[in-house]
Order: sequence, then structure tokens, then C-alpha cells
Amino acid sequence: MSTDGSAPHGPAIALSEEVADALARRVPVVALESTIISHGLPRPRNLQVAGELEEIVRAGGAVPATVAVLDGVARVGLDKDQVERIAQDPSLRKLGFRDLAPALVSGASGATTVSGTAFLAARAGIRVFGTGGLGGVHRGWVTVQDESADLGLLARTRITVVCAGVKSILDVPATLQRLETLGVGVLGYGTDRFPGFYLTDSGEPVDWTVRGPEEVAAVMRAQDALGGHESALIVANPVPREQQLDPELHDRVLAEALTAAGREGVTGQAITPFLLAYLTDHTGGASLEANLAAVRGNVAVAAAIATRWAERPRA
Repeated sequence: MSTDGSAPHGPAIALSEEVADALARRVPVVALESTIISHGLPRPRNLQVAGELEEIVRAGGAVPATVAVLDGVARVGLDKDQVERIAQDPSLRKLGFRDLAPALVSGASGATTVSGTAFLAARAGIRVFGTGGLGGVHRGWVTVQDESADLGLLARTRITVVCAGVKSILDVPATLQRLETLGVGVLGYGTDRFPGFYLTDSGEPVDWTVRGPEEVAAVMRAQDALGGHESALIVANPVPREQQLDPELHDRVLAEALTAAGREGVTGQAITPFLLAYLTDHTGGASLEANLAAVRGNVAVAAAIATRWAERPRA
């Protein structure tokens, strides 16, 4: 990285022509993260899924805005060649919010995580973001004090995130308590139970339930009318019960994965990809299919919410 203190050339955030036009005309837009493309799925299926998710957004009447950093430019909305690069370049880094400024200055390229995507989308003026599962408080927090940067970023970023809860490898009750402390609102989408990523029900309740996209848009308007700190709104949308990972299989394999991680000394940033890969390998790919079912559903709901949000009266 350059040490002369110089700023990156050009705009810090570059909108695609389609996204810029949509925002100017108040056409609904949905942000999509790029980490699922670069690091979350095997090649070449990752490229297929990237196109599928964008098509789901378009089918819902919205414009997709996949987010990434390419050659030191934060991009909101990618063209076909850029999406292919994200899917095929094994050297891409994973970029959270804290990595964005160094990446821009050094000319780096990387896929954005939830925190990186949420920040860039909100800065671009996008209000709705569809993803898989959030990060959160890790198991054994009392010992390791490991918490995802997603939580802190969402506490200070006004964006609505449609997700299937938090990743089930985490400490879900502790994550919900942390979200409450941070003042991040959580809505159950058609459910009074907090979803568990691969699972329809994490075993934890939610305090508020909404029944459709118009209710979510109304809550978003109420957020703005109230003012206060710029926190996110989480819309927890469960994977359909018939598409969830078998709960008994999930619990057994996750217990084995946690034991294996401890035995191999896997800690820190390596723990999440280790556990997710273990689940994929030892469920015969069933956890991956449940993950994709959740993401597809979340992106469809995000498009519906964005459409309702775009119908609000002009200020």
C-alpha cells in the first residue's frame, strides 16, 4: 500500500449507469453482496448463482446492485465482465467495512462482506440489501470475545437487511441480545420465531412480526420520521421448512465441526469458513442447498420491499 498519504484517483464510490439512473428516477434498487460469489460457493456454480440472484431482483421489479471493490474503486452495480471477474479470480480479498479505505488507496480488488456491502450501499443511497445470513457473536465469546463487524456497522447504518437470521454456527441468543443493546431493530417476516440460517427456526423468538413488504416499508418510514441514530432494520426471513437442512443432521454435524475446530486449533477469522466448509462436506452438500434456498428467498423479499419503499411520497 502507498505510504505517501495520497487519495485514490477518481470517485471513492462508482455507481453503474443502470444503478445511478434507477436511483435518480426512484426506481427500486436492491444491494447484493459479492462475497457469496467469490468465497461462498464453488466454481463454476458461483457465477450461475450470481446471475440467478440478479434475475430474481429484476423479476421483482427492482434493479440489482452487486457491490465489490475492483482495482481500488468501490463499485455499486457490476456489469457482466465484472461479475465474471468476481466469480473467477481466486486472488480477490474479502473486504469488510474496515478494509475499504486501505483497499481504495492500494488499488486492491475484493469482494465485500455484509459490513462492507451495507456501508457502500447506504452511502450510494440504496435502502434495501438482500443477503444470506448475518455474522454475530461467536460461541465461547466469554473466552475469545469474537464478534462480527456486521453488528457494529449495522448499529450506525440506515439500511434494511433481509436475511435468514444469523449463521447457525454462532451464538444466536447472544447475538440477539447484542442487537438489542446496539438498538438494531429485528422483524420476523411472517414468523414470530427468529430463523437459524440453514434452519427455519433457531429456537429463539422475535418481538415483532410483519406480514408483507408494505408493513416493512411502513416501519422504514417510521424509522425516518422518528429520527435518532442511524441504525439498520433487520428483516428475518426464514428458509421454507421443506427446504431447510434437517435439524438433527445440522445439530450433529455442527457439534462435530466445533470439536474438529478445537482439535485443529482453528480460531479467529478462520473459524467461520472452517465450520461452513465442514457442514457442506459432512452433509453431502445439503447445507449449501439450504443456504441457497435462503438467499433466493431473501433476495425476492428484498425486491418486494424495495418496490414498496420506492412508492413513498417524495419529500
